[in-house]
Amino acid sequence: MALGKTTLLTVTEQAKSGYLLKEADINNIFLPNDEVTEPLKTNDAVKAFVYKDGTGQLTATFKKPNVELEQFGYLQVKDVNKTGAFMDWGIAKDLLVPYAEQIVDMHKGEWHLIFMLLDAKTNRLIGSCKIDEFVFFDDIDVQTGDEVDLLVYANSDLGYAVIVNNLYKGLIFHSDVHKTIENGDTLKGYVKQVREDGKLDIVLEPLGYKKSIDPTSTAILESLAAHNGCLYLTDKSSPEDIKQQLGLSKKAFKRGLGTLYKQQKIVLLEDCVRLA
Repeated sequence: MALGKTTLLTVTEQAKSGYLLKEADINNIFLPNDEVTEPLKTNDAVKAFVYKDGTGQLTATFKKPNVELEQFGYLQVKDVNKTGAFMDWGIAKDLLVPYAEQIVDMHKGEWHLIFMLLDAKTNRLIGSCKIDEFVFFDDIDVQTGDEVDLLVYANSDLGYAVIVNNLYKGLIFHSDVHKTIENGDTLKGYVKQVREDGKLDIVLEPLGYKKSIDPTSTAILESLAAHNGCLYLTDKSSPEDIKQQLGLSKKAFKRGLGTLYKQQKIVLLEDCVRLA
């Protein structure tokens, strides 16, 4: 599904105020004229981010948002009303963080770490500050020495709190910081230790350890190889079926599928997963 992601879209027709685009079986994605610097033609392919405008119309933009679906972002509160807090995320329509998804009162001008998700009730993109619901404290797929992507979001007496690989919580101790970093920075780091509580200690310089293999992706590939390249499991399969066949939690399985799909090693079908 295109909503909440930057994806490749196809121009289907030109309207008076813009263009209509499609992605797979999703039609009538509107691209306003003010987004376009050069005329487009039918069947042109364009890469754009898809969201819903205030009326619920699927809309495309060439602007790069500061966060996408199922990602963490460090955003500033633009306004607050009876519905919730509205975050500036780099595109025309602000991102709503409903009061039910807040853990502290949010005020205009403040910066907060949020996770963007698709609200099941409204089918709209929203933000949540309930970070622990969206990070992993088990099925950790990194090891000491691995290079990781970091998003800095808080500074305490101990050090800087970071989101690691968009999946885990980590901490860079002040004693391991030898350059200026600030909340909102994105940078590379290295795993110093995986703690028993599932949180990671992070340093900013390599430790010299060889990069480890992703055990979740390896487990999926090995099972595919053992079943003639096909597994009758999908991201909609029950946690019990996934655990029985692979020994993985559903969260870990979905993460492994995402990794392998990005690496173009698998094909995701309606009722199964196949080796590419």
